[in-house]
Amino acid sequence: MRPHHIRDILFTREQIEQRVKTLIEEIAGSCEAENLVMIGILRGSFIFLADLVRGFEQHDLHPRIDFITLASYGSGTESSGSVRILHDTNENLAGADVVVVDDILDSGCTLSFAKDLFLKRGARSVRTCVMLDKQAKRTVEIKADYTGFPVEDVFVVGYGLDYDNRYRELPHIAEVTFGEQDR
Repeated sequence: MRPHHIRDILFTREQIEQRVKTLIEEIAGSCEAENLVMIGILRGSFIFLADLVRGFEQHDLHPRIDFITLASYGSGTESSGSVRILHDTNENLAGADVVVVDDILDSGCTLSFAKDLFLKRGARSVRTCVMLDKQAKRTVEIKADYTGFPVEDVFVVGYGLDYDNRYRELPHIAEVTFGEQDR
């Protein structure tokens, strides 16, 4: 790991909780309850997805839940632009209304890949939900249907987001800085 330091908290636990409640309302108001499948892109989405689906019961939404593990980063801080399936879904998506949940939309490669994949597998519709939207890094034309927060072009950790598979447990989202200035 490069020398790094966890800097400013960008989004507090309370801000995240409030925004997740709003996203639950938005998703519940626009999704069909009959054949809803929530698919989290692992690993970053697991906390976000859990918080979303816990709020669905009050809206009488009872989705099937599945996960896919896609890789485009490795241990670096920049997307490679190439997406690989490391672990695939198990749910039958034929005719389903799918909501793909991811931690961050940056280059757009991963989310675009997932959306196209699930449509090819027969999903009736595929919507996307991301905690963070980093538009400065977009290389693929895609816009999330549901977004937690926009974020500047900084590297972030917490609330499921990681640096080299560390810091996912933080209850907030914070900026990471790298280099000599951290000593």
